[in-house]
Amino acid sequence: MTYTVQDIAAALGCEAAGATDISIEAVREPAEAGPEHLALAMKPEFAETLSQGRARAALLWTGADWQALGLEAAIFAQRPRFALSGLSQMMDPGARYPQGIHPTAVIDPSAEIGEGVTIGPLAMVGPNAVIGARSVIGPQCYIGAEVRLGEDALLHAQVTVAHGVTIGARFMAQSGARIGSDGFSFVTPEMSGAERARETLGDQGEAKAQSWARIHSLGGVTIGNDVEVGSNTCIDRGTVRDTVIGDGTKIDNLVQIGHNCIIGKDCLICGHVGFAGSVKTGNNCVFGGQTGIADNLFIGDNVISGGGTTILSNVPSGRVMLGYPATKMDVQTESYKAIRRLPRLMRDVAALKKAVSKQGESD
Repeated sequence: MTYTVQDIAAALGCEAAGATDISIEAVREPAEAGPEHLALAMKPEFAETLSQGRARAALLWTGADWQALGLEAAIFAQRPRFALSGLSQMMDPGARYPQGIHPTAVIDPSAEIGEGVTIGPLAMVGPNAVIGARSVIGPQCYIGAEVRLGEDALLHAQVTVAHGVTIGARFMAQSGARIGSDGFSFVTPEMSGAERARETLGDQGEAKAQSWARIHSLGGVTIGNDVEVGSNTCIDRGTVRDTVIGDGTKIDNLVQIGHNCIIGKDCLICGHVGFAGSVKTGNNCVFGGQTGIADNLFIGDNVISGGGTTILSNVPSGRVMLGYPATKMDVQTESYKAIRRLPRLMRDVAALKKAVSKQGESD
């Protein structure tokens, strides 16, 4: 799809200058941009590489001297990275799955397929499932019995949505996502060593070997509107009640959300994050990569965890957490600084001990 500089600026609500009739076919980084590209020179340090490419037009920050940068046209954005969201949507050609229902798709006669739905090769839709209008079900996807999938959903190849899952409108799942697996819930006939160790904070007693009995997942998964789920992410169904994902939450690749979790609205969950069972979060939380959250905890609204954080206790609203175990980020940073000072401190202590020892000998 080709747009003029003016078309793009108007769509983004931005100002444009120069030869705004220049046609743009795609976006590129400044050093790689050609005459048909819009260069993404959104910061002064990015703009320094414009001379390495051949761009005629660029997306710039407000107040940039576009002519001094050798450009023929420019688009100015007060928040360029936010403008990139709309720009990337305009320029994204999409997966381009063929429209319609492929002859190899297997659809149960009781399923309800909305208007304009696309279902790809070897996909399967189970009994009494409902697929909302204009949804796209990619190749080899599995939609279980009695699933409710809202309109305008996009499921890329090999997504699994297990039985009894309810999903709102405009859902997006990347390839390999698994929604509605059984929760990881097991119990022993008598108190196990793990249970005793948890109670005593370390002593498992004289626990004997026992076999594990599965607690089946009778609940489902309920996902709100405008949720996105990354590749190979797993969201487990609840034990009795549903696992819940709030409206607008975005989940990265390789995330594990355990049974009975309730994730709030507009949360951002980065790669390798793991929620143990029955965690409840507030709204607008951000969990950095490899954050781990122990079971049965409550995380308040607007909490942020840095990468690699391990949360072992409840977190009040508005906290910024870091480290293992998680503490307030400023406290954790001071602890890191103190650890780095330890070798010097030990040398100083050793020198003082030596000096005191010599003083004692001289006395």
